[in-house]
Amino acid sequence: MADADPARSPRTGAAAPLPAPQEEATSRRPWLRWSLMLAVPMALAIGAFAYWQSLAGKVSTDNAYLKQDMVSVSAEVGGPIIEAMVKDGSEVTAGQLLFRIDPEPFRLQIAEANAAIAGAQANVIALGSAPELTGTDIEAARSDVAFAEARFERVRALREKGFSTKADFEAAQQAVVQARESVRQAQDRQSEARARLASGPAVPGVNPQVAAAEARRANARLSLRRTEVRAPAAGRIAQADRLQIGQQVVPNLPVLTLVRENSTYVEANFKETDLADMAVGQRAEIRFDAYPELVLKGRVATIGAGTGAEFSVLPAQNATGNWVKVTQRVPVRIAIEGKSARRLIAGLSSEVTVFTDNRGKR
Repeated sequence: MADADPARSPRTGAAAPLPAPQEEATSRRPWLRWSLMLAVPMALAIGAFAYWQSLAGKVSTDNAYLKQDMVSVSAEVGGPIIEAMVKDGSEVTAGQLLFRIDPEPFRLQIAEANAAIAGAQANVIALGSAPELTGTDIEAARSDVAFAEARFERVRALREKGFSTKADFEAAQQAVVQARESVRQAQDRQSEARARLASGPAVPGVNPQVAAAEARRANARLSLRRTEVRAPAAGRIAQADRLQIGQQVVPNLPVLTLVRENSTYVEANFKETDLADMAVGQRAEIRFDAYPELVLKGRVATIGAGTGAEFSVLPAQNATGNWVKVTQRVPVRIAIEGKSARRLIAGLSSEVTVFTDNRGKR
């Protein structure tokens, strides 16, 4: 009898199933499954710890914007623009001429003031040679007094002898009184003439009329100089839409905006919970959405004295029954150190990281 086939079942004669290779490998290496089950949580824990470590010692915010000091340039005198030297985007230096207003009306004011000065000076000369000031009227009045007194003495002598009437005596007496009054009036006119020629303590040595006319001329000359509007500082021109030839300029109404040079900084609005370790002088890194490759160094210049809501036009009123606590934002000014390789534009969105443990020190 042939040997029994070990691969067949002794009862049924059918072939017995062989064990699967995968089940055999799994049963031989159970540690592999356990390793995979433990590795994933450990990797997550290590990643979380590394992320937490990367956040320690620094605070960041993307609620930050680039700021630049801006000056609204306006004219101090009114009139039409006759010449414009700049346009949007022009870079100017301090004192550079921006535009010119029609100067003709102010030249006429200077001519009018010169005429007023000449008239005042002529009036002073006339007052200086007037009889009231020279004393001629006073001498004449005194002569009349002497004549009236002599006549009165003659009439009185005749009255005592009975050769004169009472009416003649009273008339001679009245003539003396009138002559003396004329002297007093002449003296008053002389004092008044001297007062008109006198100079007050405010402008010693100068007649007030002449001083007033000279002041009007100085004001007209100042207005003439102000027809040339110059840049108050170096920077770049913006919002120059109204700078057109023929445009009527209204005094003190902005015509254009000057973005000042070297006045760039970042205003970062940090959460109030981020301020515990923040201090002035700490280093910072600044990134811009417009220039992803650009990273600038900076430092904390100032920390705001109040939250943004506190300085808003309509501060929040929290004394209500449905009050919900909201984390406030505090503006922090970041000064930029060094020169940027790209042109910085006011209003650019930024991301600021402040190193509160001084890791950002160079």
